[in-house]
Amino acid sequence: MIKAATLLAAEGPANPLIPHPYELVVGIFSFFVVLFVVGKLLVPRIQKTLAERTDAIEGGIKRAEEAQAEAQALQQQYRDQLAEARHEAARLREEAREQAAQIKAELREEAQAEARRLVEAAHAQIEADRQAAFAQLRTEIGRLSTDLAGRIVGESLEDEVRQRRTVDRFLDELERSGAEAVR
Repeated sequence: MIKAATLLAAEGPANPLIPHPYELVVGIFSFFVVLFVVGKLLVPRIQKTLAERTDAIEGGIKRAEEAQAEAQALQQQYRDQLAEARHEAARLREEAREQAAQIKAELREEAQAEARRLVEAAHAQIEADRQAAFAQLRTEIGRLSTDLAGRIVGESLEDEVRQRRTVDRFLDELERSGAEAVR
């Protein structure tokens, strides 16, 4: 090497493009030291950091996908529950309508039965009142007719049995003649 340096020096001025041999050795040695330091110390740390970031990103994406899937499942569950609640509400409304119609029919039947009962009671009361009025009228007519007959005949018709027979016969004749007149 020394010969090469003396040859170069003897040839003339030094070429700036060609390095000196000792610079070349020091440069190669420095390159390998830097390469060793970077390869053994820095590259593993950089790879570790990149792996951690990759895991964090992939884990974040995975967690986001899981959260999205869970949210979609909850949303579907909510929709199912909402549809079920709507169906149940419709069923309850229909049951309420049916019950209302049934109650309305029952109340109508009860009202009609009550009306029939009231009409029958009124008819019975009217018939009883008519019978009572007829009996009272018959008694009053009997008394008046006996008084009138006693005045016409000129004698007293106070005998109650005879008075009753006379009144009954008179009223029967009136009823017959009234019935014949209606026909």
